[in-house]
Amino acid sequence: MQVGEFCNREVVVAGREITVADAAKLMRRHHVGDIVIVENEEGPPVPVGILTDRDIVVELLANDVDVRILTLGEVMTFDLITVREDEDIFRALKQMKNHGVRRIPVVDGQRKLAGILAVDDLIELIAEQLGDLITLFRRQELREKEQRS
Repeated sequence: MQVGEFCNREVVVAGREITVADAAKLMRRHHVGDIVIVENEEGPPVPVGILTDRDIVVELLANDVDVRILTLGEVMTFDLITVREDEDIFRALKQMKNHGVRRIPVVDGQRKLAGILAVDDLIELIAEQLGDLITLFRRQELREKEQRS
């Protein structure tokens, strides 16, 4: 299974120049927990950073930072970790675990933004797989009962 099959292709993006307050409004409007900061907004976007709702609350608001004047370029995650869309989903999960991130931008072969993979997406995938296993057990039990009758 590849990351590209499960990532969310609708990513909210912004340039470095917008304020954190405006980014928070974008997150609220689009019901997302992150903004991917990109270069080249006119063409295929290249991810250069990320800011999450948790970053805003834990790092900025909790420290009384004025988010109305601070820009994304000043506070974004600079050591951005990305994963390619053709990467194995479980390898991507391991990379997320190793770096301690819950969301990771997905890029194509030219490093252009292709989507975002969140832990929520992976939990949904795993839950679906577990549901399939439960169905398998139930069907096996029914089949055995039918064969023995």
